[in-house]
Amino acid sequence: MTRSQTQRITVLGDGGMGTVCAIMLAENGHNVTIWSAFEDQAATMAADRENKKFLPGCAFPETLSVTADPAEAFDGVDWVMSAIPTQFLRGVWERLAPHYNGAPICSITKGVELSTLMPPTQILHDVLGDSPLLAVLSGPSIAPEIGRKLPAYVVVACEDLSFAETVQHCIVRPYFRVYTNDDITGVELAGALKNIIALAAGMIDGLKLGDNTKAGLLTRGLVEITRLGVHLGAKPETFYGLAGVGDLVTTCTSPEGRNRSFGQLLGEGKTADEALAATNAVVEGVPTTQSVTALGKKLGIELPVIETLNAILFEGLCPWDALEMLMNRPPRSEANSTSDDD
Repeated sequence: MTRSQTQRITVLGDGGMGTVCAIMLAENGHNVTIWSAFEDQAATMAADRENKKFLPGCAFPETLSVTADPAEAFDGVDWVMSAIPTQFLRGVWERLAPHYNGAPICSITKGVELSTLMPPTQILHDVLGDSPLLAVLSGPSIAPEIGRKLPAYVVVACEDLSFAETVQHCIVRPYFRVYTNDDITGVELAGALKNIIALAAGMIDGLKLGDNTKAGLLTRGLVEITRLGVHLGAKPETFYGLAGVGDLVTTCTSPEGRNRSFGQLLGEGKTADEALAATNAVVEGVPTTQSVTALGKKLGIELPVIETLNAILFEGLCPWDALEMLMNRPPRSEANSTSDDD
């Protein structure tokens, strides 16, 4: 397609990233609908012409509408952007499935389902069957920054390059550069796993352990992300691109990143419940840590950083004891770091 072709696109989900993507699509002249699972939130956004809850200050273009009606969401749609948090994805799509028209789906959801250990695209196939054409958009993309039109770079991955290019052409903006990729597994896993490392990075900030510690964590965290991804069929080079190291750096350093912010609150002594209340958003890295720890054990892959964070979150391990455990692991070679042991 060319940019001059107007598309009808529905964004499922009313969070910050889904909203800012809907705004960019509408800025390009496409007819865009945000579907919210909550009638009151849909009505509020429609009346305010912005998402004051998750993306305040970003006005909706004229071609952007809001609905809570599933039938309206899929009526005549050319393609769909799925922005529903991972742990709610299955239930929401089961509700939406009777109205779904078979249109291609671009997922911007990042996580791994607790009950099945599936990433979002596998959940979609599980609910909808094998027929939907799926793509994944990911990369360093903090929604409030994009809302302020600060430059950002992302990647859209699909086995069918033509759909990746459709998404690319529909959403690219002067401040939002989009690359294409065919490694949907790598792009999706990189986006999910970096949230885990961001929790740990925030904890390091809260504990005031310094930049050396944080740099080491990011580096070894990237090793674990790559190790698991390659084992599951992803390309190693994907993890050194925008979806991998790019998103990892942003999520682990941005004060606006909710996973890093949650981790910082834990490091400062808050309980998980207190940190969640203060963050006021879905912190996808928390259940993803639990899911990926279980996935690593199932596959026999050693993930020491991720496993240690899981012990802090769910087993009561003290962060200082966790640091001592990681620092006193037996010395290893850095070579062959994508192998299944560390």
